[in-house]
Amino acid sequence: MSSQNFKIAVFPGSFDPFTIGHESVVNRALYIFDRVIIGIGQNTTKTAYFPIEKRIEWIRKVFDHIQDKVEVKSFRGLTVDFCRSENARYILRGLRTASDFEYERAIAQTNKAMYPEIETVFLLTLPQHTYINSSVIREIIRQGGDASRFLPQDYKITV
Repeated sequence: MSSQNFKIAVFPGSFDPFTIGHESVVNRALYIFDRVIIGIGQNTTKTAYFPIEKRIEWIRKVFDHIQDKVEVKSFRGLTVDFCRSENARYILRGLRTASDFEYERAIAQTNKAMYPEIETVFLLTLPQHTYINSSVIREIIRQGGDASRFLPQDYKITV
């Protein structure tokens, strides 16, 4: 398959932490795309709880068995610029709620106006993952609770 026909998607986010909801979206996207790049954006409006190097390490371990199909990288700047630098024509986003859709739609339409060749693809989260939110999971961890049921299997967070 030529690289021109190779379907690459960027799944951007802060992934602070990466949850079973995120993992599910990536695994399901692999039926659509040849490769998914999990792009950990360095968000200027958020203060990260976990260091970016740790998040990269933890997520890579989750997909270690399929590293030829899933790559993890960090980036600064606009997601569409990162997509172009990676030759990705798709942005992958998971949607949990109607409010997620409204927010993501505005971003997708702005991205499309800036770079018409890049498409945004939305996947609905599985019903059992709809309530899982990185902010809530992060707070459980911050307070010393057991968040393991919301994190990928064998995902060992060390604070």
